[in-house]
This record gives sequence, structure tokens and C-alpha cells, in this order.
Amino acid sequence: MNALMEMPYQVVPFLVLALPLAGFTVLALFGDSIKRGKPYETTGAGYLACGTVIVAFLLAAWSVRSLLGLGVRAEDLRFAQPSLGWPPGDPERWPLAWISVGGLEIPFALLLDPLSSLLLLVVTGIGSLIHVYSLGYMAHDEDRVRYFSYLNLFTFFMLVLVLAGNLPLMFVGWEGVGLCSYLLIGFWFKKKSASDAGKKAFIVNRIGDAGLILGMIVAFHAFGTLDLVDIASNAGSLTPDRLGQVGAITAVCLLLFVGAAGKSAQIPLHVWLPDAMEGPTPVSALIHAATMVTAGVYMVARLAPLYHASPTASVVVAVIGAATALMAATIAMVQTDIKKVLAYSTVSQLGFMFLAAGSGAYGAAVFHLFTHAFFKALLFLGSGSVIHAMGGEQDIRKMGGLLKKIPVTGATFAIGTAAIAGVPFLSGFYSKEEILAGTLGAPALGPLLLGVGLFTAGLTAFYMTRLFVLTFLGRFRGDLETEHHLHESPMSMLVPLCLLAVGSIVTGWHWLIDVPGFLQPVFRLPEAHVHHVGWLMPAAIGVALAGIAVAAFLYTLYADVPARLKERLGGVYRVLDAKYGFDRAYDAFASRVVVGGSETLLWKGIDTSVIDRAVNGAGEVTAAVSRRVRLLQSGVVRGYALVILMGTVAILGYLMWPR
Repeated sequence: MNALMEMPYQVVPFLVLALPLAGFTVLALFGDSIKRGKPYETTGAGYLACGTVIVAFLLAAWSVRSLLGLGVRAEDLRFAQPSLGWPPGDPERWPLAWISVGGLEIPFALLLDPLSSLLLLVVTGIGSLIHVYSLGYMAHDEDRVRYFSYLNLFTFFMLVLVLAGNLPLMFVGWEGVGLCSYLLIGFWFKKKSASDAGKKAFIVNRIGDAGLILGMIVAFHAFGTLDLVDIASNAGSLTPDRLGQVGAITAVCLLLFVGAAGKSAQIPLHVWLPDAMEGPTPVSALIHAATMVTAGVYMVARLAPLYHASPTASVVVAVIGAATALMAATIAMVQTDIKKVLAYSTVSQLGFMFLAAGSGAYGAAVFHLFTHAFFKALLFLGSGSVIHAMGGEQDIRKMGGLLKKIPVTGATFAIGTAAIAGVPFLSGFYSKEEILAGTLGAPALGPLLLGVGLFTAGLTAFYMTRLFVLTFLGRFRGDLETEHHLHESPMSMLVPLCLLAVGSIVTGWHWLIDVPGFLQPVFRLPEAHVHHVGWLMPAAIGVALAGIAVAAFLYTLYADVPARLKERLGGVYRVLDAKYGFDRAYDAFASRVVVGGSETLLWKGIDTSVIDRAVNGAGEVTAAVSRRVRLLQSGVVRGYALVILMGTVAILGYLMWPR
């Protein structure tokens, strides 16, 4: 019986990894043949991709249920222990050697504990619904086989990132999801905006990844290990004095946070995520709302004891998170593209998660990650259903009154909107309240962080209500042809919406799963750092309802309110519409400093003036010498004979000269 109970922990990580990888392998090897086959064969490719992720989700759900029922400690489930080796019953073959260089030994170590199992549930659960949704959304795309192969590959790398037991293996998954993000954002690569967005995401993430690589190097130099459990377990004793390096912990935390900021779109590396909306809408839901962009939050939470040991790094994380949340929320208020509103909303919600993590409320950060995955995936897929009904139109100024035309999409979108706005008894309300309570326990700037969090929560309720009102209420503002063709999405798209709507309601209920309590053993911290006070919940409810009421009043009663706001706000509106000038500044830096500087300094200054002159000068000297030497090569035999005679006479004269 005990062997049966242990079997899931030994098999689940490997099976969960193998299933999407197998799906990708089949689709990649036989994709061209499937594409040229009969229609049902192409549809079967989508079913194969969906099936691998659904089975992986069932295995992940089994692991979470077992953890909840058994109360197993995080240390007991680390696969680096020989007693839990692979294959089961053969501990001599573990650990599986992966990298061995000098004194550095890095095994292929997987880690299954409450934190990784919860992320498994998110990646495979949300991923399964998005795979199924894609069957309808991509039904008429000629490259849907390639699309599903990319989805499976992304799922595999995301699972590697989540299950990795050490930083190098996590980095493999980290880079893998970056590659898949590039492929999926630029899936319609024949469209220039899509290919440019893919390249932008790839380049910006490489900047963040440079910090992650440096952080791993410094971590190994300082700690002597890259194993995640070892670093977390010993973080309390890793003081600067014992390490012999002042600020080593802070340096590691800040460098790793650079990587997290790139992947999770935090200031100043946030600019790639809004442009990533050029990819198919299911991609936006899977990668840029529910899974990949939360990788940075997951890494910080995984190394919670390390960040807890560095108050400086924690303050930086909290301040960057709060600033990003506020900035993105203000930009979302003026966006007119339905997906761009949700994109900046994602950036803002990720800022909330880092605000919680920097305040020491790591459980609250992961709790919001968990609830956000459901309602943001619901909102993105709902926007895809709207775009599908509108024949590709994404401008909310040309929508309106869609609730009557597509009622299921409208009803589920309303649930997602209420959840992210913080309406009581929905999932987002509980996780946001947990974050706001966590800011009170921040080691520094607690009241300021709480104020920013409350204000941003009110802005969130405002811009999401604005989005819902302009899209689903009032009169239809599009053309007659579009209105005539409005239709509800197929069941393959509506069923995932309904399931995600249910998840957006129930995932915040503590009696179902107490996420912070479930994760507390992983963080190994002495206290939860969440301080609930009696006035906080009414305040959170008040700002949410105020934001909803103001937006509903303005955008329901006044049809021309967008034009009025644009006129009255003037410069403020232009700043928000320009996204605070980040893209313009980066474009200027790239064109003037990188391209212009390379042309002026490297090309004209060094290459042309120094290197070319040196090379050409050497060639000119050689040519000049050659021109004079070749005068001796006249081609006249008598002349050559005379030279030989003269040489002979000179040699004989030298030899016969008396000494």
C-alpha cells in the first residue's frame, strides 16, 4: 500500500514532462504529412495536442490531491534524494548526471512540492482549456498543425521550468519558453507587425536573461551550490560575514530579479508584452496571462528565504512591482484595442504579485498568481470570442451592445471583469485583499505601498468596467455588415469560457484550497508576513465598487465620454496614450545610439578610419615595393646570364681575397 502511495511522486514529474514533449515530437516529425492529409487528419493533430495536456493535467491534479491529503513536507518530495530515484526501485541510477565540469556537479533533478505541484495545476489545467479553445479558434488556419506543435513545446518547457530542482535546469525551461514565445507571437510571421513583435519580445527577454545568468554565477560563487532546495534551506545562515562577501545575497537577489523583470514584464522591461498581442488570442491567454509571464514571480517565490534575508532586494522588488502596477493601470485606461487593455492589465497584475513578494507575503503573491490565471485566461479567451464574432475587429470604439448578440461570451466576460475588479466573493477579491494585507508587513514603506495598492485596485475596477461597458452594453457602433454577421462562438470555445468562469469564482475560496497555508512549508519563513486589520477589507471593497460605479456612470450615460476625456485631459491623455514614452525612448536609443553609434564610431571611426587604413596601407606598401622589384624581371635571357656571371665573379672575388 505504501508503495502505491509513493508511486505518484516517483512517476508524475516524468510523465507530465514526457506527454507534451511526445505530442510536439509527433507533430513536428509528421506535421507536413498531416497538413497534406485529409481534413480529419488535421483535426486529429489538434486532438493529439489537447490529449497530451489533458492527461498531464489529470496527473498534476492527482499530485495536488495527494499532497493535500497527506500533508507531505516539501523536503520529502525532492527528487534529488536517492530514495526517490528514477526508475522507481533503482536508487543506484540516481541522481541522473547532467553537467559535470571540474567540481561542479549538476544532476537532472526534479522537484515536486506544494509550490511546483500548484504551478503544475495552473500550467496543465489552463493549458488544457486553451488547447481545446484553439480547436475552434484556429479551425480555419492552414498552419494549425504547426500552431499545436508550438503549444505542446511551450507546455513542455514551462513544465521543465516549474519542476526544475536547480537553477541551471530552470534556465533551460526559462529559455525554452522564451523561444516558444517568439515562435507563437510571430506565428503569423508574414504580417510585419507580428514578426516585429516576436523579435522585440526575444530581444527584451535576452536583456533580462543576462541578469539571470550573472545571478546564477554569483550564486554558485557565493553559496557553492545551485540546488534550489539547498539555497532555500540554508538561506537563514547565509549572512554576508559567513560568505566573506558584503552584499552577496543582495547581489544574487537583484541579478535574479532582473531576469524575473524581463520575463514578467516589469519596469523597464515591460515593453514587449503589449506588442505580444500580435499573436493568436489563445497564445495571449496561455503565455502572456496565465503561465510564462508568471515565471518571474514563481522564481522569486521559490527563493523566498533568500529574498527574505535581503531587505534591500525585497524593497526593490516591492517598489518595482508597485510602480509597474500603477503605471500599467493608468495606460490601460486609455487603450482602445480590447487585447491591449488586457495586456496592460496583465502587466499591472504582475506588479501586484511582485508587490506582495517584496513585502514578504510570498503566499499572497502565488495566491494571486493562481487566481489571476483563471480570470485573465477567461478575459483573453472572451476577447478572442468577441474578435471572432466581430470578424477580426479589435477596436472597442466600434463595438457595443454585444451582450445581446453573444450572451454566453458576455456573461462569462462579466464574471472575469468582476473577479479582476475585486468584487466580493470572487477569486480576485480574496487574493487582492491578501496582497494588500501583506503590504502592511513590508519591512519598509508599508503605508506607501498599501496606498499605491489600493489606488491601483480602484483603477483596475475602473478600466475593466470601461472595457465591459464599451464592448457589451449600449448600442452597437460598428458597421451594418459586421452587425449582420455577429454570432456566438462554437461550443469548443464556449465550454472553456464557462469552466474558466467557474474557476474565477471558486479558486479564491479558502475552504476549497488555502493556497498561502498550503505553500507555507515551502517558504520556510518564521511567519506569514500578512497582517489583516479590520478596516482593510471594507476599504478594498469600497475602492473596487467606486471604480466600477464611476466607469459605469461615465461610459453608460455619455456616449462621447472618450472624446471628452481626450480633450479635457490634454497632455495627461497624450502621455498615457504614448505609454509614458518608453517605446519612443527605446526606439530612439536603438536608432541613434545603437545603429547611429555603430555607424559613426564602429564603422566610420574604427573600421574605416583605423582597420581599413591599416589593411589598405599594408597593401599599398607591398604594391609599391613590388613595382620596383619587378623591374629586375625583364624577361631577357642575356640579362639573367649577365646577372649570374656577375654573382659568380663576386663570390669568387670574395673567396680569393687575401686575409
